[in-house]
Amino acid sequence: MRLELEPSLVATDYPFAHHLRVRFAETDAMGIVHHSRYLPYLEEARVEYLRHLGHPYVELRAEGVDYAVLEAFVQYRMPLRFDDEVTVHLRMGAATRATFQMAYLLTVGAEVRATAVTVHGCVNADGRPVRMPTWLLELSSE
Repeated sequence: MRLELEPSLVATDYPFAHHLRVRFAETDAMGIVHHSRYLPYLEEARVEYLRHLGHPYVELRAEGVDYAVLEAFVQYRMPLRFDDEVTVHLRMGAATRATFQMAYLLTVGAEVRATAVTVHGCVNADGRPVRMPTWLLELSSE
């Protein structure tokens, strides 16, 4: 297990936030977001974060680097429900030459609904490990 990052419960500890609204199709019969839908929320925030940094994911892939999810952990604290406006807060965590971690805080208003951590490996098109781009390594040390 590579997870070492403890997500903060304080929104201001995260330099980036992405907003989304829970769709009906993402909920179960009780109107609660199914646990499997949290991972796409994290992915959407991650892709927007890279775009925000000036490194859209599509360009990174064109350069021959992909970021495979090696591990994911979600702690469900309070349920998300249909039509909630969710803010996914995101920050970089520790990094090595080929892996990095990201922490997430999902909130509705001021209420913490979930925390999460993902671990990513930098790989080429064949799935072989490659060195992390310098800009990403520098970002993780901030």
